[in-house]
Amino acid sequence: MDIGKSFSYPFEDDEWLTKLLLGAVVSAVPILNFAWTGYTVDILKNVIDGFSRPLPDWSDFGEKFVKGFFIWAAGFIYTLPAMLIACLPLGLLLIPAASEIGSAAGNNSEGINAWFSIFSGVSLIFVCLLVLYLLLFSFYFPAAYINFAQKGTFGSLFEIREIIKIVSENTSEYLTAWLISIVGAILVGIIISIVSTVLGFIFCIGWLLSWVFTALAGVYLFVVFVHLFGQVVAADTMEVVPIE
Repeated sequence: MDIGKSFSYPFEDDEWLTKLLLGAVVSAVPILNFAWTGYTVDILKNVIDGFSRPLPDWSDFGEKFVKGFFIWAAGFIYTLPAMLIACLPLGLLLIPAASEIGSAAGNNSEGINAWFSIFSGVSLIFVCLLVLYLLLFSFYFPAAYINFAQKGTFGSLFEIREIIKIVSENTSEYLTAWLISIVGAILVGIIISIVSTVLGFIFCIGWLLSWVFTALAGVYLFVVFVHLFGQVVAADTMEVVPIE
């Protein structure tokens, strides 16, 4: 895996600034940002196929939008269990609370305290389950992304056996890409916070520059991650295909 290449390849494209600026604008608009996600799917596909300049142009906007919507829909479906895990403790709290409202609260303080002790313990268990589930989701969803980029069907996002196979057959590279994506997101988040704070002292123009910097940094970070995960399954012997 060529980690350095993932950070430098966007700048090898003659139109990198235009493409990334368009990506920043599109990604900042709700709903329309599905097209940005679809754009990253095309980048991933180009990396897997061995294109020397993986940044695609912004043609076929509608197709990119549909791809991005598929990714969002799959992510939503995958995170439904997490939402359920997060909501269950609240339900456990509301049921006895509603029951106590109809009784004399002063005569049931011990029962209420006992219930809240149980609730706290149960909540801790659910928090641990939620963190574990979201961690697994963050680890395996890029593999679903890869499978979708290769096959292009909504169903490919749910081919669990194929998704696990992608990870198991490329464990070292996949784990490297995943860890770099986490560390990179943390570092870029810190940098964005510092730069935005500094620029925030400049009235008006500073706010605009802060937005531009944040948007571009987010877009750049995403294309780096996409390239890293694309390398996971890109054939080592594949001949590089130049883009005119």
